[in-house]
Amino acid sequence: MNKFFKNIFILITSFILLSTISIISVLWTYSNDLPDYKFLKNYKPPVSSKVYSSNGDLVADFSQEKRVFVPFNSIPKNVINAFLSAEDKNFFKHPGVDAKGVIRAVINNISNILSSKRLEGASTITQQVAKNFLLTNEVSLNRKIKEAILAFRIERALSKERILELYLNQIYLGSGAYGVAAASLEYFDKSIKDLNYSEAALLAALPKAPSRYNPYRDPDIAKFRRNLVLKNLLDNNYLSSEWYEKLTKEEIILKKNKKIYLEDAQYFIEDVRKSVIETLSYDKVYKQGFNINTPIDLDLQTIATKSLRDGLIAYDKRKGWRGPLTNKIYNSEWKKDLEKYKLENSINWELAIVKKINKFSAEIETEDNIEGVIEYQSISWTKKEFNKLLKPGDIIYVKNLKENIFNLQQLPKVNGGIVVMDPFTGRVLALSGGFSFKQSEFNRATQAKRQPGSAFKPFVYALALENNFTPTSLVLDAPLVLDQGDDLKMWKPENYGKKFYGPSTLRVGLEKSRNLMTVRIAQTLGVEKIVDFSKALKIYDNPEELLSISLGSTETTLLKLTSAYSVFVNGGKLVEPILIDRIQDSEGNTIFNNDKRKCINCDQISYLTNDYPEIKNNYTQIFSPETAFQMTSILEGVVQRGTAKKLKDLNLNIAGKTGTTNKNTDTWFIGFTSNVLVGVYVGSDNPTPLGKYETGSKTALPIFKSFISDSINKNDARPFKAAKGTVMMVVDPLTGQKAKFNSKNTIIEVFKKENVVDGKVLYSNSDRLDSNNILKFY
Repeated sequence: MNKFFKNIFILITSFILLSTISIISVLWTYSNDLPDYKFLKNYKPPVSSKVYSSNGDLVADFSQEKRVFVPFNSIPKNVINAFLSAEDKNFFKHPGVDAKGVIRAVINNISNILSSKRLEGASTITQQVAKNFLLTNEVSLNRKIKEAILAFRIERALSKERILELYLNQIYLGSGAYGVAAASLEYFDKSIKDLNYSEAALLAALPKAPSRYNPYRDPDIAKFRRNLVLKNLLDNNYLSSEWYEKLTKEEIILKKNKKIYLEDAQYFIEDVRKSVIETLSYDKVYKQGFNINTPIDLDLQTIATKSLRDGLIAYDKRKGWRGPLTNKIYNSEWKKDLEKYKLENSINWELAIVKKINKFSAEIETEDNIEGVIEYQSISWTKKEFNKLLKPGDIIYVKNLKENIFNLQQLPKVNGGIVVMDPFTGRVLALSGGFSFKQSEFNRATQAKRQPGSAFKPFVYALALENNFTPTSLVLDAPLVLDQGDDLKMWKPENYGKKFYGPSTLRVGLEKSRNLMTVRIAQTLGVEKIVDFSKALKIYDNPEELLSISLGSTETTLLKLTSAYSVFVNGGKLVEPILIDRIQDSEGNTIFNNDKRKCINCDQISYLTNDYPEIKNNYTQIFSPETAFQMTSILEGVVQRGTAKKLKDLNLNIAGKTGTTNKNTDTWFIGFTSNVLVGVYVGSDNPTPLGKYETGSKTALPIFKSFISDSINKNDARPFKAAKGTVMMVVDPLTGQKAKFNSKNTIIEVFKKENVVDGKVLYSNSDRLDSNNILKFY
């Protein structure tokens, strides 16, 4: 008998020893091939970077996944309780693997196999962290062993709170949402701190099968699964019976995350995206959760985009109908393959097919299956009758006017851009680079390099005022032929309209945009000075030293040119365009700040001193405040008497300049009030003439006017502030001489104090022309 027990003991001991050796061998074998888990101590899941407007509205996010990282201390108890009840109720008790859960799963799975039911899992939250971060989703014994070993190691290295934090921020919960915070926004449009137990239970129900239990896809199955989690909460004493009964009867109420993702701001947002990626790298921007504050004003952006679109449509209609998008057979399949024609919802156009042509109308069907009619009056701009305009099967754009009456629309062939800036800081308040971002991502405000034409002239005149000219200096307006150098043709510039006006004041030369006067001024100043001046203003980088630069023959962008006009408003200081105010990392630390101003005496604030803090900028002074104000006054004259007089009826203090290049290929208008600067460009992507009479005054200026009309009132367009070193005198605008008593044709002219002695203006009129055809009076 003793021998029998002895043999049993030896057998059991051998079995235990053999099992121990086997287990150690398995653990040793798998341990050598495990990924490093130590990085989890400092790991943060990839988080989207968010873009905010000047008012703090969310306008975009740059992400590969929908994810918002939330630290453990900010996750409410009801969310934690719901996930523990659904996934791992013994989480705070087990060492990484739940032995009781494994035994229970094994016993239940024997029954499940016999009844052909789905097998149960026994993975703890720690094991899921190991799988999600370090392993694949492979279903195998090898992976389960590795998962268990890693779970033990993770438990020794990390606190329970850290493990749960990683899990709740990493887990996929359907609809593209990763982590509880992103899922809360996706399904309920609320912060996780505002979730009730019913909502928390629904989120906790999703990890098992995010697609199957998705409440958007199947609310009944989602509700059933939610109620199972609520039952677990009841069993774990997180809910009372009465509360449980009440919650299980509640319907699932979803609210899609409301995004203020402004379609009209896509050109602005894309430039911001490119800039931050260039500065910080793609990987950081899409994973490290930066907060990007921009100066964009969403109200101004909407107005700017609408003004640009309306102006491009108005031009396009002047050129007539070009034909339908395509033609299809009318059947149930006609809507297929039309994705490339889709436009932004904010444009409010729909795709439609022509079903029938009548003498004075056309019957259509929209992509939303709405039957409608295009009436004769809506096609008057095409100058065609219906039977010559459309035919059955034509795919067209239409706009719903009222009930089932539609207007025929056409995507403009011409394009353009608009920029709205704060001239004192350079902050870009609105920007649009084209009619439709969906149709073309090419940004005509920042990428298109075009000749500014006459819109460059104000800088030539400003340089003249810095070099002993006055607004009343007389310049000869007469034919001119110039030798441009070897291998270049003789250059014979002409005025628009090919007329000549004789001696005229500097002011008149700019107000009327006289080419010949501008060239003569440029001759006097010297091309080198103009080139250096344009580079200092950052209009051009390295332009050729040709006299034609004075007429805007060198290419630049709308954003650069508009930014340069800031010097006229802000007293001659150079500001650079700002699309990004500040960037903060996910911890709130500022890593980039575009505010370059200095605070004087900020470190000496005390109620015992009179040294008040003073904010000062360090912008480069390009030319004197006196010259800046003189130029502003002359550019006001462009609006009152010159090429921009279509703006007079706004009755606002506005200054600006039109621009038109050779053959009317590119057209511009840059204008400003006392606190807002707006630049507009219109032209074709493949530069071609816009038409004989399509000047800056006719194409670009109306866009500016539309924007100003909808966004600026008299309080926002106060009289321009006079510079300290200037005096004003009443003069004859044609001769530049001091106005005589009771003279009817007069203007108030601005002079620098240094040019006025005893009430008389120096450097004004003379009896003869000097060698450069400049008339002066001493």
